[in-house]
Amino acid sequence: MTDNYKKIAEQNLAHLYTDLPRDLEANLPAHREGEAFRFKAFGKPCIISPAGISLGEEETSSVFDILISLYALHVTPEICIPSPFKSFKELPASTPYAGAFTTHTEQVLVPHVDRIKTYREKIMKTLEGSEAPEGTGGDLSMVLRPLPKIALCYLFYEADEDFPASATCLYSANAERFLPVDALADVGEYTSKTILDIATQ
Repeated sequence: MTDNYKKIAEQNLAHLYTDLPRDLEANLPAHREGEAFRFKAFGKPCIISPAGISLGEEETSSVFDILISLYALHVTPEICIPSPFKSFKELPASTPYAGAFTTHTEQVLVPHVDRIKTYREKIMKTLEGSEAPEGTGGDLSMVLRPLPKIALCYLFYEADEDFPASATCLYSANAERFLPVDALADVGEYTSKTILDIATQ
């Protein structure tokens, strides 16, 4: 399956570079060096070039290559509009992916809320984080940017004697302008994986 993911990413890159948008540098946004574009993705230095996509210094899942290549193909000149944040089910045509999103993006974090609280500052520093808007709610909240124009707002409630712990992931208001909905689901999943990598190290 990994080879298939890699092939899809290569096809996306070939499509991108067949008719490279003049304003891609500004749209991503990124720093351009010849045909290469440098920016930060999923908390790591990222380079897009005709030869492929590199993300950080260690080998990563080919799913990241797909998501980053799709982002480059779909990104528009619009700016990210963070609020009002919205739930995944509010995104157009999200119903087929809602169950997997809940399981792989939100529920996977619930057993680790205490450690996420402990590592909150490091998570925010790694993932271009900022404080959630005032009144967002939750015992713990933060806005993370896995991709430059996509912001995710994470809300956590700690367990108490009446309720179990919970985790919710919300999307920036115009996130669907920069990625298809199935890819947005994967962005949530792999951002949560990154959170766990940091919190459970």
